[in-house]
Amino acid sequence: MTGYERITSVLNGEWPDKRPVMLHNFMMAAQEEGLSMKEFRDVPEKAARAFINAAEKYDTDGILIDIDTATLAGAVGVPVDYPQDEPARPHGSRIASLEEADDLPDVDIAKDGGVQRWLEVSRTVKNYFGDEKFVRGNCDQAPFSLASMIRGAQEFMSDLLIDVEGVHTLLNYAMKASGQFIRLMAETGVDMVSNGDSVAGPEMISPQSYRAFAFPYEKKLVETAHELGLPYALHICGDTSAILPDMLQTGADALELDYLTDPALIYKYCHDRILFIGNIDPSGVLHFGDEKLVAEKVNELLHIYRTSPRLLVNAGCAIPPETPSVNVKMLVNTTRDAI
Repeated sequence: MTGYERITSVLNGEWPDKRPVMLHNFMMAAQEEGLSMKEFRDVPEKAARAFINAAEKYDTDGILIDIDTATLAGAVGVPVDYPQDEPARPHGSRIASLEEADDLPDVDIAKDGGVQRWLEVSRTVKNYFGDEKFVRGNCDQAPFSLASMIRGAQEFMSDLLIDVEGVHTLLNYAMKASGQFIRLMAETGVDMVSNGDSVAGPEMISPQSYRAFAFPYEKKLVETAHELGLPYALHICGDTSAILPDMLQTGADALELDYLTDPALIYKYCHDRILFIGNIDPSGVLHFGDEKLVAEKVNELLHIYRTSPRLLVNAGCAIPPETPSVNVKMLVNTTRDAI
């Protein structure tokens, strides 16, 4: 089977010939290609080559195209810092109060250079691999996380308690940007789309707030992807145990979950319903661990999922740039040897 066929199989709940692997490795791919994060962000040809070379070096079944975590924020006018050697990060808010959300200009992220470069990387990688490898085009922030960047995280958390109507006005604005990114990404030919909604996790807001303010918009993103004929993956950082049943109700085809969420609990909720992507610790195991520890943790995960094909092995979040390549190779080889 090709990598594309393996991942398509597990999405459908069918056993592949070997367990598939996909890496959340954009920073590591840039580092191994000798690129600064600025070059990686600014030159799509170089970023695409970094993804291609990493996929061939580690013989992964799929490629996760991720460029940054502040591209959508910048596209809607949030002040963003662009360090030479680190991912971009917001350094202020777009609006000083929720009242300003009504006056935000119409969303058209297609005019943004960073968005267009991201799309070009996705298109180039997919055209290169065709049906050999499965390409997931990540689409940056889901609406709740994007809204927190537009308003400012601390202020937005306070808004949840005092201005529900204003919060939903801003969330609907953010939804337009997130939804447009998915529609633009679909045009590149990728095989799956996804978003991250890390601020919506239980480490930041209560499960009740998740259900009220994040879940409805995640569900809309899933519906948008499905209207375009694409499967959808949702990623939330941290321990998502308290909201796992809710995440399933979004209709997503896959959940990418952090190492802080217990794999046994993930299996309980997901093994016969949805593809689980993850969740090897990217820092403590892959970056700072050795090959023995990597093999041990991968085998623990494979044992938990031994009766279900709905597993795509990956790190639980982005792999640090200086992670030893031998550890990544051990993750891939241990996974492949399981079937």
